[in-house]
Amino acid sequence: MPTYTERQQASDMLRQLFLLQFVAEMEAKEDEYNSDGVLDSGSDESMDSDSSSNSSDSFNLDSSSSSSSSSSESDSGMADALDFYVEAMAMLYADRYVEDRQKIPKTQDQMELLLGDYKTNHPHIFRSYLRITPGCFDDLVNTIADDDVFHNNSNNPQAPVSHQLVVALYCFGHYGNAASTDKVALHFGIGHGTVHLYTRRVIKACCSAQFRQASVHWPGPDEKEAAKAWVELQSCPTWRDGWLMVDGTLVPLFCRPGDYGNSFWDRKQEYSLNVQLVSTPDCQIVDYAIGLPGSQHDATAWQDTYIWQHHDMLFSDAEWIWGDSAYPLKEWCQAPYKK
Repeated sequence: MPTYTERQQASDMLRQLFLLQFVAEMEAKEDEYNSDGVLDSGSDESMDSDSSSNSSDSFNLDSSSSSSSSSSESDSGMADALDFYVEAMAMLYADRYVEDRQKIPKTQDQMELLLGDYKTNHPHIFRSYLRITPGCFDDLVNTIADDDVFHNNSNNPQAPVSHQLVVALYCFGHYGNAASTDKVALHFGIGHGTVHLYTRRVIKACCSAQFRQASVHWPGPDEKEAAKAWVELQSCPTWRDGWLMVDGTLVPLFCRPGDYGNSFWDRKQEYSLNVQLVSTPDCQIVDYAIGLPGSQHDATAWQDTYIWQHHDMLFSDAEWIWGDSAYPLKEWCQAPYKK
């Protein structure tokens, strides 16, 4: 059910009050007209014509005067009600907030502690907060720092990119009440709307083509040879050309999406996103596909990756990629556990 703010509730109350006054004035006006301007249906029919004519003329004059007087009084009453309504609505919307704002004590000590002592001397605590290592955090800051979303022409400069990334990663790494806007805002000493602003900026920067080109690239000859050597060492020489691995994972969603929500219902009985990851044996991601609903099968989601669409340019005739039984058998894609 939609919720109404205090201002909307006050506005509805004033509108209802005005309508009640309007109806009351109309009923009063109608009652006055019926009592002063309309003949009683039970009048004496035996009146002579002259007397009736004279009294009728006299009555019409009095009625006209009385009706004019009551009409002006009614119009004056309606004008007063309308003026009161307009003035009350103007006062209601004159201020940004309906009630006086009370300052909530906040501090950014936790932010400074996290980026200072924890990051340098206690990396395990830093990782428990943000789910990445300090080194990875620094690389991520350097990669997204030049994105246009972190630069504007405002006289009020943005917060450092590191601070904005801390807030976003903290939200990504927590669930439920711990990731609520209130808790995150109070935890890092920022405004409620600032939490959404920082998170949206980081997401936009990480989804840009610039970020993907800077962070994900096709392995060079040395990296490829190292991956093949690992496969040969762990398995057998015949399989050394299968130097990449692909797999899908489901990222749970907090609730059912508003648009096409049923398509996100997965086989694990929850709403999620299907993410495809392609990596070398040392877990270096070289390709990925994101944004697909959880109900999407891995074999179908796999077709959205760059490797599937351009495998003829990326693999030689003897090279292939490993996948599990969910992936189709191809000359360049092997699934060893088919039934």
